[in-house]
Amino acid sequence: MVPERDATRERTPSGATASTRTRARLDQPRAPRRRLLPEWDPEAFGRLSERIARFLGTGRFIVWMTIVIILWVVWNVSAPSDLRFDNYPFIFLTLMLSLQASYAAPLILLAQNRQDDRDRVNLEQDRKQNERSIADTEYLTREIAALRMGLGEVATRDWIRSELQDVLKELEDRRDGHGSHSGHSGHSGPGGHGGPGVFPADRSPGRDTDDR
Repeated sequence: MVPERDATRERTPSGATASTRTRARLDQPRAPRRRLLPEWDPEAFGRLSERIARFLGTGRFIVWMTIVIILWVVWNVSAPSDLRFDNYPFIFLTLMLSLQASYAAPLILLAQNRQDDRDRVNLEQDRKQNERSIADTEYLTREIAALRMGLGEVATRDWIRSELQDVLKELEDRRDGHGSHSGHSGHSGPGGHGGPGVFPADRSPGRDTDDR
């Protein structure tokens, strides 16, 4: 005979309907996981390293370090032997300076790497800006050339004035020439209407005999 607990376990449905675990929803951000190690912000550490590197590269740091070394040496030389903490040859001072140098070098390198990254980004932006400026300049150059070519085909005021003067002069010459010719020929014009007529409208509406 199967125990009641085992029977209940057997009657429990299996499959997707039996799963009561909570599933992660894709439309919601995942909950942050707990970490054993402490979390730190790389950007904050990088900014701190840049501040330290900038301070190490100033004259103020050199002055303060010189003052501290002088006070250290003077105290450990002139102070009573019971109060001295670093006797000659100042091994503890050498250790402190070595420790400072070992930390300063990586901090300076980290600051330089961050500065190189910023310079690379700035150079990339400058390159893209220069490419856009060159493209705009080429476009404006083509537009100006097209405008110059178009203006070369446009009639200017002086050109129109000269053309009108030429046309007026030609009409005056024709009028003077036809007037003198009609004074000498008399009624020799076709159809017996006096002069030959300057314009086609002055001719007779009949059909010309020469067109036959």
